[in-house]
Amino acid sequence: MSDKKTVPLSVLDLAPIPQGSTARDAFHTSLALAQQAEKLGFHRYWLAEHHNMTGIASAATSVLIGYLAAGTTTLRLGSGGVMLPNHAPLMIAEQFGTLESLYPGRIDLGLGRAPGSDQRTMMALRRHLSGAQADSFPSDVAELVSWFDAAGDEQPPVQPVPGLGLKIPIWLLGSSLYSAQLAAKMGLPFAFASHFAPDLLFQALQIYRQNFKPSARLDKPYAMVCVNVVAAESDRDARFLFTSMQQQFINLRRGQPGPLPAPVDNMDNLWSPSEQYGVQQALSMSIVGDSDKVRAGLASLMRETEADEIMVNGQIFDTQARLRSFELAMQAAQTL
Repeated sequence: MSDKKTVPLSVLDLAPIPQGSTARDAFHTSLALAQQAEKLGFHRYWLAEHHNMTGIASAATSVLIGYLAAGTTTLRLGSGGVMLPNHAPLMIAEQFGTLESLYPGRIDLGLGRAPGSDQRTMMALRRHLSGAQADSFPSDVAELVSWFDAAGDEQPPVQPVPGLGLKIPIWLLGSSLYSAQLAAKMGLPFAFASHFAPDLLFQALQIYRQNFKPSARLDKPYAMVCVNVVAAESDRDARFLFTSMQQQFINLRRGQPGPLPAPVDNMDNLWSPSEQYGVQQALSMSIVGDSDKVRAGLASLMRETEADEIMVNGQIFDTQARLRSFELAMQAAQTL
């Protein structure tokens, strides 16, 4: 009898807006993907906060979570993540307290420390640019934990309504070592964004696990790793679909973010050698291919990271191809 554990598979969705589409189209695609994820057995479904990005529609993250929760019945939904320095913790506690009250037992609050935007956008978000906001991240997280974990007879002078005492799961997200250290210190689950920043993945996981202090919320480390998966019927088809994400990263690096580009047969004329190197480094944690290749890639990832959970992201231009990619990913994971 094997003592191997089953590693849950989850979805990260940036609600991409393909060229020629609208944010409304993106929301409908996200709902179709969430409903499919629920049927296929994905564990959770997270949406990521981005601002001033014309190719990403998930800026009002909690609103979109509510839309998807209303269209599903059992799937866990949450943020991957809410960029806490952009918000007053009380507002986030109230938003997610509202979601948890409407959809009890199905809501996660994943928190990031980065602003997720440029300086001009930060100013539009009314963020202070002194750096003080980032420095308050640990105390802001602690404040949220204290509200959600408050006992029934506790009445703090300021309280989220709803939200107080609702035990909403809090995750810390990161692409560097900072959140790994903080998650370990606070005894919280940790998710690493290796789908776009793979360099410090193994170091972050080591720091998190070695320094983890059990808490009332979590008795041992729980680490989730996020990777890109683009699956299709053939390797060639998958590589073709993956060019949309590659082009998107080139555009980001050129300071020209925009809608998700249509895939192309050949990338050679679209990037310089240095751009090619940079994009390939940033997207090195990507599993691209047919079912066999995806199965092998997921098996390798699980073996190397010993992750407690895998989250998959996939920016794919064609809606049906995107739905099929996540379906193939789950089929591959179930055969491991």
